[in-house]
Amino acid sequence: MEEIAAGPLLSKIDIPADLRKLSKADLQQVCTELRQFIIDCVSVHGGHFGASLGVVELTVALHYVMNTPDDQLVWDVGHQAYGHKILTGRRKVFHTNRKYGGISGFPKRSESEYDTFGVGHSSTSISAALGMAIASKYKGETYRQHVAIIGDGAMTAGLPFEALNHAGVSNSNVLIILNDNNMSIDPNVGALKEYLTDITTSHTYNKLRDDVWKLLGKLPYGGFQQELASKVEAGLKGVLSKSSNLFEALGLRYFGPIDGHNVLKLTETLEGLRDIPGPKLLHIKTVKGKGYDLAEKDQTLWHAPGTFDKITGKINKKVITIPEPPKYQDVFGHTIIELAEKNPAIMGITPAMPSGCSLKYMMEAMPDRAFDVGIAEQHAVTLSAGLATRGMRVFCNIYSSFMQRAYDMVVHDVAIQKLPVIFCLDRAGLVGDDGPTHHGAYDIPFMRCIPNMIVSAPMNEAELRNLMYTAQLEENQLPFVIRYPRGQGVMPEWRTPFEKIEIGKGRVIKEGEDVAILTIGHPGNFAVKACNMLKTEGFNPAHYDMRFAKPLDEAMLHEIANKFSKIITVEDGTIVGGFGSAVLEFMAANNYTPEVKMLGIPDRIVEHGKPEELHRECGYDAEAIVAAVKEMAAVNNSVLA
Repeated sequence: MEEIAAGPLLSKIDIPADLRKLSKADLQQVCTELRQFIIDCVSVHGGHFGASLGVVELTVALHYVMNTPDDQLVWDVGHQAYGHKILTGRRKVFHTNRKYGGISGFPKRSESEYDTFGVGHSSTSISAALGMAIASKYKGETYRQHVAIIGDGAMTAGLPFEALNHAGVSNSNVLIILNDNNMSIDPNVGALKEYLTDITTSHTYNKLRDDVWKLLGKLPYGGFQQELASKVEAGLKGVLSKSSNLFEALGLRYFGPIDGHNVLKLTETLEGLRDIPGPKLLHIKTVKGKGYDLAEKDQTLWHAPGTFDKITGKINKKVITIPEPPKYQDVFGHTIIELAEKNPAIMGITPAMPSGCSLKYMMEAMPDRAFDVGIAEQHAVTLSAGLATRGMRVFCNIYSSFMQRAYDMVVHDVAIQKLPVIFCLDRAGLVGDDGPTHHGAYDIPFMRCIPNMIVSAPMNEAELRNLMYTAQLEENQLPFVIRYPRGQGVMPEWRTPFEKIEIGKGRVIKEGEDVAILTIGHPGNFAVKACNMLKTEGFNPAHYDMRFAKPLDEAMLHEIANKFSKIITVEDGTIVGGFGSAVLEFMAANNYTPEVKMLGIPDRIVEHGKPEELHRECGYDAEAIVAAVKEMAAVNNSVLA
């Protein structure tokens, strides 16, 4: 991988202190070069695109005005932090972004002192920055500034409002920058979007506000000026705007909205805000994908487009010469429509991921039965529970790692009440380039420990369809988890007829001897490949697709335990408390003593890389299964000899 060349000014900026040596007149050129550098790099190497283009001017202004790293910047989610990374010592290695062994696609504390808080999930910035501000106040570090940069999409979650409510009474030195572009990944939804639009379009209020401040700035007696300005401003808001008091009602000084692409205005505003103590909110208006015409026009497509020709805008796609398997999420998206056409009780819910999880197809076909609730996983789960109390069969589709945010609701609102919500956990297992914040490593343990919960995983597209069909049947009255990975399945001809699966029932993929391989979910395909490889070398392991981590197929496990003394379990999830642990618990409870080797995600944080690279690193790809079988079979044969 080759380093991407930077423009003449950007090439001289290795850390923000270098940026601060430039004159304000140079800042627009820095922005132009930084934007071009992001376009050059992402077009060749891939990554998140539109969000970082939208905050180029803000990024430059922040590092120019704030004394980073002493001043603390917290970037929400991290999709928007590419410019920040480039300006803070990582320009020369930015071409390794999101690649195996390279830098992370998100801010990461262990990577740079400028990354003050590790992010990847939405809506955490205000809470984190407020915590830093309170700590600095306690330690007497009055020189530090604390800035949270949060997108308006992240404001659809509940956590920012909890933080705002606390910030308003904390009297801590925290600045919240609301990056208002009316987008997260998909277009924003909900009343907050309308509220921000109302503030933004209140030109009368904003013009009068600016005029009043300019007038009062010419008067003597600073204390009188501030008191009078505050009263006049409050009066203006009451007369001219019905809703622009939300943030100030929470105790924050509200400033804006201002143009987030005017770097000089941003710089001037931030310099002024540095001198105003206490909690403040600056509202800026930006365009996601700013500076790249196609990204401005189709902001969802260009959120993370992969590699592309930066001149023509043509996104590079693999040339397909033979039919390929679909992505699991697309199988879900089309299958739920098939089921909903037959079952009028079916509804679909997703928290801000209609494109990612493919619920968008149902939202288009059946808009009164499929809903995007915004970045609000807790609400998505309890909303689903409420629907279920009225007889709806709800498919609540949430990425595995994001489901962690709604765990209390799963336990309290769904499982305790035995409501048959169907949780489709997309991106289960190691997801690849997004890394540890997005890996779906923990859902098997945290779901299977809950009473009344069914936990399943399909080995292929047909199994996904059949599990979805089974889960929505009226006879099932329990919460039902279906976990599946990011990316392609294995069946080009995937539109198979629906078949009911007996809950808690596995299936035999291959009879064998010496060693039994027990798999759950997509890694069953790794085992199939491994068995084919082993056949050429004279090994004949058995392979069982267990389908369910809860309830386990106990009849099948009794059969396996009585036949085999060597067992390998394989899962695309943590081995701590996961499927392999469930098998060991069964063996211990029934006084079986086979040798069991568990393959899966180890008890450590796994970094980013292509899924196949990570499967190999973690030791549960086909080659690892082959090695485990050989090792166990060799031991078995030596004992017999």
